[in-house]
Amino acid sequence: ADKHIMDVMNAALGGMMIAQSSFDRTAQRIADSSTQSTQPNRFTQPQDSVDLSTEAVTLLAAKNQFQASAQVFQAGDKMQKKLLDIMA
Repeated sequence: ADKHIMDVMNAALGGMMIAQSSFDRTAQRIADSSTQSTQPNRFTQPQDSVDLSTEAVTLLAAKNQFQASAQVFQAGDKMQKKLLDIMA
C-alpha cells in the first residue's frame, strides 16, 4: 500500500513540475513580447504577436494544475501518515 501512495505522490509531483514549466514558458513569452522592438527596421524580422488574453488563460490553467497537483500530493502525504499510524 505504501508503494501506491508513493506512486500517487510521484504523479502529483510530476504534475506540479509540468505546471511550473508551462507557467515559466508562458511568462517568458509574455516577457519576450514586451521587449520586442516596436519599430521594426530592415535589420529586424517581424516577431509573432502574443495574444495576452490567451497567455493569461494559460497562466491561470498552469496555476490551477499546480494547485490541484499540490492537493493530490497533500492527500498522499496524509494517507501515508495514516498508514504509518496504523502500522505503529
